[in-house]
Amino acid sequence: MALPLVVGVDGSDSCLLAVDWAVDEAVRHGLPLRLVHASLWERYEGGLPSLGQERPSERVLAEHIVASAADRAERRNPDVKVTTDIVPEDAAAALVRDGNDAFALVTGSRGRGQLKGMLLGSVGLAVAARAQCPVVVVRGDRAGLAGTHERILLGLGEADTSAEAVRFAFREAEVRGCVLDVVRAWRRPAYDRSGDRLPAAAPTDDYEERASALMDALLEAAIAEHPHVRTRRATLEGPAGKMLVDRSAAADLVVIGARRRTGHFGLQLGRVGHTLLHHALCPVAVVPQRR
Repeated sequence: MALPLVVGVDGSDSCLLAVDWAVDEAVRHGLPLRLVHASLWERYEGGLPSLGQERPSERVLAEHIVASAADRAERRNPDVKVTTDIVPEDAAAALVRDGNDAFALVTGSRGRGQLKGMLLGSVGLAVAARAQCPVVVVRGDRAGLAGTHERILLGLGEADTSAEAVRFAFREAEVRGCVLDVVRAWRRPAYDRSGDRLPAAAPTDDYEERASALMDALLEAAIAEHPHVRTRRATLEGPAGKMLVDRSAAADLVVIGARRRTGHFGLQLGRVGHTLLHHALCPVAVVPQRR
């Protein structure tokens, strides 16, 4: 049985956009959809209820949220199999756990009640930084959300963080029948190995060649496995986060890898991931590389 595409739902406008995106993604891959609403329910507002009992109004609200999301999914595409679940638990923890048996987790970019100044909700950030499966944070402009660019953008990191992201990006490009743009950023160091400052006009060929060689090595197996996927490659000098944000304006999805260290319980998301999750102009897929 195919693993489900799990969507965190909270009744926000951002969540509804995530449901739309997830329905389309489920159709592409032939997956069932699981809509999950998790909340600690503000039990102490207005008095302390009996142990183990949630406030009735909170349960009604949770049921309304998942029913509305399921109805929206059915109207989007009635052929997608949809199940729902309500979990009295911290939302991020519940979704991360569900990710152990999911094709991918999908969240909106902001939660219900988030301040307008916040660029990304805390749940989306925590899930993207901790989940053991791919996490897609649905954000961006109208064209990026609609998938009209027919282009996937893959930001290549180091070899130990990119293998799973490469496989995910090629699979996405193949099912969508679109171009895969692959970008590897590189930076010329300011100092040499002896600690001396390098001149501004120092040669950069070696750094670019290394970036190109790494790209070739990381893409070789995926190209052989997906020969019909059209790829465009670029090795560029500069900050990776800014480059990928700029290029996300012409993409339907940007894919990056992330390191997951066994036994490490903190947020495991690098600077590039943070930048994209807060500023990308299309949905962002964070694909973990387990170690």
